[in-house]
Amino acid sequence: MFKKRPRTERRANDREVAKLIESREKLAALEPGGHPSRPLEVPTASVIEVRATSLRCLACDGELRVHEHRAKHDLREVELACKTCGRKRTLYVRVSLPS
Repeated sequence: MFKKRPRTERRANDREVAKLIESREKLAALEPGGHPSRPLEVPTASVIEVRATSLRCLACDGELRVHEHRAKHDLREVELACKTCGRKRTLYVRVSLPS
């Protein structure tokens, strides 16, 4: 048996981390808010940013900040960016008015 070179081990580890992040992103897309077909339902627009910033980065578990917030028809798209690694994420939200 021979020992792998440090570069080879590092590259293998980087590939595993990339696969893990990709899996987390796929799971997040299935959760409420992860896709326009499954928006996160909120009672008022005032809680959108609070809910959005309560999420964590899928790559490094860092804090997210709201980069941009825009309305498209009945949906709101909230662009988030990680404060630590800078990775971006989009959250889809629908304001459900009380009946």
